[in-house]
Amino acid sequence: MVQNGSSAPQNRSQQRTLAREARVEGTGLFTAARSALTFRPAPVNHGIVFRRADLPGSPAIPAKVENVDPSKPRRTAIKSGSAEIETVEHVLSALAGLGIDNAVVDVEGPEAPIGDGSALGFAQAIEAAGTVEQAAPIGVICPAQPVSVHEKDACITYYPPSSPDEGLELTYVLDFDGPSPIERQAFTCRIEPSDYLRSVAPARTFSTQEEAQRATAAGLFKHLTARDMLVIGPSGPIDNAYRFDAEPARHKLLDLLGDLSLAGGPIRGRIVAVRSGHALNHKMARALREAAPKPSAGAEPGGQAPAGPNIPAMTIRQILDLLPHRYPMVLVDRVISLGANGQGVGIKNVTINEPFFVGHYPNAPIMPGVLILEAMAQLAGLVLSNVLDHKGKVAVLMSADEVRWRRPVQPGDQLRIEATPNKATSRLADVSCRALVEGQVAAEARLKFLMVDPSQVGSTQTR
Repeated sequence: MVQNGSSAPQNRSQQRTLAREARVEGTGLFTAARSALTFRPAPVNHGIVFRRADLPGSPAIPAKVENVDPSKPRRTAIKSGSAEIETVEHVLSALAGLGIDNAVVDVEGPEAPIGDGSALGFAQAIEAAGTVEQAAPIGVICPAQPVSVHEKDACITYYPPSSPDEGLELTYVLDFDGPSPIERQAFTCRIEPSDYLRSVAPARTFSTQEEAQRATAAGLFKHLTARDMLVIGPSGPIDNAYRFDAEPARHKLLDLLGDLSLAGGPIRGRIVAVRSGHALNHKMARALREAAPKPSAGAEPGGQAPAGPNIPAMTIRQILDLLPHRYPMVLVDRVISLGANGQGVGIKNVTINEPFFVGHYPNAPIMPGVLILEAMAQLAGLVLSNVLDHKGKVAVLMSADEVRWRRPVQPGDQLRIEATPNKATSRLADVSCRALVEGQVAAEARLKFLMVDPSQVGSTQTR
């Protein structure tokens, strides 16, 4: 069921993803580079994964605390290999605040767009796209005992929930040492989508006038003015105005939520942060993940769930019962998960024994792109015939649009194939597919199918 993004309570039991794609464009805060960001739906247990869509192969960077680059101060940057994306905390905050567990976030540039310095642009894009409840339980992070981390005069403390129905409540206390134009202030918010949209997402990043002058002297932020960002002088905001009371504390809470989501899943309980910044937030994310028991239902957050009643896996025998294909054209070895809403993940193990490697090519074996497309189509057919209103029917490929081959597939690779239906009726279906190798996209396409009875396959034009 597709719902408005603000309708998903944070004590929900099922995973959620976006109903459709959403795009945000702008300029990076630290790099001043033009950037575009696209949120895409993702299957169950996928977690939040960023991709550098502007780089060859669209290298993936899972949003996990072990991928944080500690060399980038005053922001959260994540890195995998040579691929890095800076200032992702506002993006992560919007996803966590609106209850999105699974998403692909494509970033075309070295840094996420900063917008007006808040998370509002990202939250509104997610809200407009809507959300979909998925057929898999959430693996929450909920340590049984308090957890605390400290750094000089800053600290963050976690308190377990008092009841199973309790969600997440955050408190941030802002208190600068010595004289400051920003008075001591605190803000508390229970993280529900409607409250997040109204009270947290619009809060902007800020600096004091003195800090802004030092940054400008160091060559930073010259593409911005005080009208673009919240710069606070002795008399208050310069060429600007607060959006509501305690806006700086609200923004620090916004950052805290985004950083803590790097623990890998939704958190349950109460967290109080005093004077913390990104580095201490990251330390708390690690501490919470280490202290939390492994989820008893489904997978570890961001990991792959085992087969269960809501996520049936298919063996090769079950695949052959549904697919009309036979050797050498069976290109799905196993189906890892099949969600009741139609999303599926499958595996194709590529070995040197594949017959096509004899001629493609003898001295440089590469899996033909058309066969990668065929593997995606086969998984889509399995998804459609198994979980939608197509029991007993065969999916016949009618068209392939937006086909892209991103990287070569060679012997020894394992293709992870993902299929997500966009639209389906009793006769027709539209499915978005991707094939990945070690987290990098090898191919993607949007496929359209005609659902027919098995007896009609021979008389219907097929792929």
